[in-house]
Amino acid sequence: MKAPVLAAAARILTGASIRWVDCEPDTRQRVYFANHTSHLDTLVLWAALPEEIRDLTRPAAARDYWEAGTLRLYLATKVFHAVLIERTNITKETNPLDLVLKAMGDRYSLILFPEGGRNVGPEVGEFKCGLYHLSRNRPDLDLVPVYMENLNRVLPKGEFLPVPLLCRITFGAPLRLRENETKVAFLGRARQAVCALKEL
Repeated sequence: MKAPVLAAAARILTGASIRWVDCEPDTRQRVYFANHTSHLDTLVLWAALPEEIRDLTRPAAARDYWEAGTLRLYLATKVFHAVLIERTNITKETNPLDLVLKAMGDRYSLILFPEGGRNVGPEVGEFKCGLYHLSRNRPDLDLVPVYMENLNRVLPKGEFLPVPLLCRITFGAPLRLRENETKVAFLGRARQAVCALKEL
């Protein structure tokens, strides 16, 4: 399946409205970090980006999920060009940060879900430390918060077929790691940036 066709199908299926608040689409290298409530999150966030940005953006995704089935593996490797991350048995060769930095190089942007896994509750979960370590290694990158609304209802946990339902994707103002900012302070600020978009 061609990427533009898949992106259009995802937008039609979810009826996703896309808003950029205090942020404009740009092909510069960025990290888009979002809340995570559905297996559709990667597809829909990727599809919400303009094509010229989408072509330069790679999702970081759990290897065990995306390699479980021929279609998933095809989408991950041939359409999304995802950076497949080990969640268990991490070794020096499979260190997620090293894989992400290498995959991004000086060209590609990244989609990241800092909660680490899907959160079925109403609140955005606590962020794991990957976003902090990435920003320490690449302090030049704009980190763009994204809030994804209603996707957990389009494809609820345990369901196979999506239910058409209007969704909203909101991109917020970019942020960066501040000088001498602690991990706890940074992750709290980044999480709050995503949460604040829910109220807009």
